[in-house]
Amino acid sequence: MPARFGSKVIVVTGGSSGIGRALAERVAAEGGAVVIGARRRDEGEAAAERIRDKGGRALFVATDVTVEAEVAALVRAAVGEFGRLDGAFNNAGGVNAAFGPVHQLDEANWRADLEQNLTSVFYGLKHEVPALLASGGGAIVNNGGLAGVVGIGPMPSYVAAKHGLVGLTRSAALAYARQGVRVNAIVTGTIDTPLLRRLSGAPPEGALPADHLNPAGRVATPEEVAALVAYLLSDEAAFVTGAAVPIDGGFTAQ
Repeated sequence: MPARFGSKVIVVTGGSSGIGRALAERVAAEGGAVVIGARRRDEGEAAAERIRDKGGRALFVATDVTVEAEVAALVRAAVGEFGRLDGAFNNAGGVNAAFGPVHQLDEANWRADLEQNLTSVFYGLKHEVPALLASGGGAIVNNGGLAGVVGIGPMPSYVAAKHGLVGLTRSAALAYARQGVRVNAIVTGTIDTPLLRRLSGAPPEGALPADHLNPAGRVATPEEVAALVAYLLSDEAAFVTGAAVPIDGGFTAQ
């Protein structure tokens, strides 16, 4: 792979599995140093060790992205270990048990979805942007998902959080465009991740039925999404900011 990240340091939240791990491995393969933040210590340490075993530079920091102090500590660890920060992928998120119409949604589930999928990204931006500015600029990518741009009836709090994420992305992009910090979101469709398999009741391995999910008629791999995120974090995307870029097999074109 080209060494697009040869002198760069990238933070990846939710980097212990799925899309986050695929992105961490790609950045390391392209010469960058990666700092993985995730809650599951065993998986996070294993992901970092896997990168180091291949000659890459990686650090794991146990991080709950709904706790601001832990997000701040993640960014400090990246700068402390590698001397700078050049980019971040705010990927951690998830679906809580808040399914059903809005009049049946209780406050606890509403707050849980917002904290996990929106407030967490606010914490990321709040602490990543100053570190990027200190390094002379950089790029941030936020994982929005389809719920960031379309409505999903039985998931009101999740959709509200992801729509808010896209709005926050655009606001931050405008605020820092003249200071050399780019901020974009990706709109992911059906991706073969542990989360998708868990939500769909699919086994951990094997093919996933997907003909009805999007015009492409298949599920994407985490590596395909990582390729897009790597581009958006790289200098090749220097004129791209404030965008919500779909990688969804044509779903949002319908």
